[in-house]
Amino acid sequence: MSRNKTKNKKPYLPSIKYIRGISMLGVVAIHIGSQYLSNPTPNIHLVALLEIVSRFSVPIFFFISAFGLFYNLNPYAPFDYADFLRRRFKAVLYPYLAWSVLYLVHDAIFFGGAIPNPFQLVYILFFGLAKYQLYFIVILIWFYLLMPLWIKIIRTLTPTRLAAIFLAQVAFDYFSSYSVWLYQFSQSLPDDSILKAFITWRLNYFVFHYVFIFLLGGLLSFNSKKFFAWLPKNKKQVTIFFLVTLGMLLGYYYFLIYFRDYSPLSAINTAHQLSPPGILYTIGASIFLFMVFQCCRFNEKITAALDLLGKNSYFVYLFHPLPITYLVMLFAKFGKVMTATNVMILFLLTVIISVGVREVARKAT
Repeated sequence: MSRNKTKNKKPYLPSIKYIRGISMLGVVAIHIGSQYLSNPTPNIHLVALLEIVSRFSVPIFFFISAFGLFYNLNPYAPFDYADFLRRRFKAVLYPYLAWSVLYLVHDAIFFGGAIPNPFQLVYILFFGLAKYQLYFIVILIWFYLLMPLWIKIIRTLTPTRLAAIFLAQVAFDYFSSYSVWLYQFSQSLPDDSILKAFITWRLNYFVFHYVFIFLLGGLLSFNSKKFFAWLPKNKKQVTIFFLVTLGMLLGYYYFLIYFRDYSPLSAINTAHQLSPPGILYTIGASIFLFMVFQCCRFNEKITAALDLLGKNSYFVYLFHPLPITYLVMLFAKFGKVMTATNVMILFLLTVIISVGVREVARKAT
């Protein structure tokens, strides 16, 4: 056993796997929502379901990743950094590189583009640009690389310091998301400027956009006994906080549409997970889902479905743009417009095909 782990491992937590599965559905919903916005008159309430209610799905991955990392780790014991990176890279980095190459080759053939040269390949891999969902893995890798820093912070993290980090997070994300000066400055730089690239793709690598939710997951994991004892005693408060924060984010979205005359696309690009209500909603959803899966019991069919989604979530995350691409082509071939009904069919088919492919491959090997 690695020296940085506790002597006795804690009980297995299926709740982490279940949350991962639910979050994967949210990621697919966001990308299906992008297809729905090709409809010139989309139903704004369905857009809200696909693009706003699901906004917790990306940052919550950092929450549960930190929870899993710290669950059986003793921050006060020696940390085997080399062993940690070896295990994490095997699980995350190598699949990221393989899938990036697969998408680059696929899209070059499918869309008639060119295979990038070595310099372009390094650029694409560093910023996670091979496919629209892969940037998340780049940020996660940076969290792994900085693991010794997170351990040091967790050792001394108090509620007051965590609150200070939260305020800094809100201020930083607001500046990064809405600063006119930052946008104008980046636009003034030459297109081949490396600084412009780092500013343009800052969401794809700069971990500080999500550092609070990561540290919150780590802190709650480090104090998991107290956290799990607190959850069943505060079900009502957790549920109310979740619903209030969801209402705040939805209210922001509808305010932009009804009172600011934003288009649905502009509204979802403004009321996102890095907006102040979006950050609060991520916190609310993270704790609420943990409460649901830790404190509630489900029948065998629901448990089996949650288990199926959870264990296949990483593959579905990597794979789902392929069925979306081909299903959209198939819909277009048969003249199917992206109506609300067809979009929901597209969502279900994407999930079913993605999970099905993984299950077939699992049984074949």
